[in-house]
Amino acid sequence: MTHGRRADSYTPRPDGAGPRDTAARYALLPLRIFLGVTFVYAGLDKLTDSAFLKDSGAGSIGDMMRAVRDSSAIPALVDMALESPVGFGYAIAFGELAVGVGTLIGLLTRIAALGGALISLSLWLTVSWAAEPYYYGNDLPYLMAWTPLILAGASLLSVDAVLRARRRRGTF
Repeated sequence: MTHGRRADSYTPRPDGAGPRDTAARYALLPLRIFLGVTFVYAGLDKLTDSAFLKDSGAGSIGDMMRAVRDSSAIPALVDMALESPVGFGYAIAFGELAVGVGTLIGLLTRIAALGGALISLSLWLTVSWAAEPYYYGNDLPYLMAWTPLILAGASLLSVDAVLRARRRRGTF
């Protein structure tokens, strides 16, 4: 065994421009793109689906909420949505759209991610709660996927990063 410097070891560069530093800065970008595109798509899909935004009928938000009421973790949450199913459907659709756009462009990213997590949490506790085993429900993984963006925000390629840079320069 020889002593000395290992070729595979990592020493961070003072300017933070090493390959691992670059990878770390871009690490959340694929997640941001995935969640942003998915939530924009989900919101637009609901808004353009003529059956979804109705009180009753096949594919309606009302019928879906009535179907999951007894199997949800918090039936009172479903009851609240059933007071105005169409209004609830619009709220979810516009919420998903706002969260998706905010996440994609990186505007108020932590707040957008918190909104996405709250939407995912409410859907997990109502719509996908009865999925068995639990990992068949898709809302729980979405809830967990929002967590890194809540914690870290958007560091690169975002409106938030531009605003931070302007504040540092004093031009904002």
